[in-house]
Amino acid sequence: MADTRTPSQQVPVPVRVLGGPTALVEYGGLRFLTDPTFDGPGDYPLGGGRALTKTAPAAVRPAELGRIDVVLLSHDEHPDNLDVSGRALLAEVPLTLTTPSGAKRLGGAARGLADWESVEVERPGGGLVTVTGVPALHGPGERAELEAVVGQVVGFVLTGDGLPTVYVSGDNAQLGPVKEVAERFGPVDLAVLFAGAARTAVLDRQLLTLDSARAVEAARILGARRIVPVHFDSWAHFTEGREALTAAFTEAGLIGRVQFG
Repeated sequence: MADTRTPSQQVPVPVRVLGGPTALVEYGGLRFLTDPTFDGPGDYPLGGGRALTKTAPAAVRPAELGRIDVVLLSHDEHPDNLDVSGRALLAEVPLTLTTPSGAKRLGGAARGLADWESVEVERPGGGLVTVTGVPALHGPGERAELEAVVGQVVGFVLTGDGLPTVYVSGDNAQLGPVKEVAERFGPVDLAVLFAGAARTAVLDRQLLTLDSARAVEAARILGARRIVPVHFDSWAHFTEGREALTAAFTEAGLIGRVQFG
């Protein structure tokens, strides 16, 4: 059967999942790293006497990653998205894209992206990759009340001439932002979905990220041709892992589009 995809859809986008929310995405000759977390297992303070428990180490150490051109940091305030080792890595990376408030806290090479704000990054050998900040809501409810408790979060869309469209959800728990992304950029060629059905006492154990059913629905909304789930392992507050994701995507008839690891 002939390949009916457009040339841009056929351009490979290698993704290496490193544990938790951390993945290495190679796109347009650039190397993007999502939410860097490399510290070992243990309890990590969350504030207010609470902590998050890491249960497994990352697949690699930062020194083993090689060149990183851009960090896509959904938010800086929680240790399961940016830990001590991850913060040290930021000092070695030319550009970190994150929330406007996070960029102020981090300083250095961090730049904040408001919703729908874009930045262009030069590709090796010429050309540009456009990174657009997109909405993400780290739990249920309205943005103002939610961000007062859990802080700002941002997702990202990567585009470029002759390149596929890539969506990185960040710690988003609602389908409304996904629909907004689909309206502007869909269908997407690759969706990196933060899943795991994260729950903590901070929001009375309500969903802080997509559960497996919502991850399936997000993939459908986006028309995603390829799906890479992240943020579903290595932490005790993730309540749905690979087994639940596999079951949900299998039932939906989409498992053939899913890449783990």
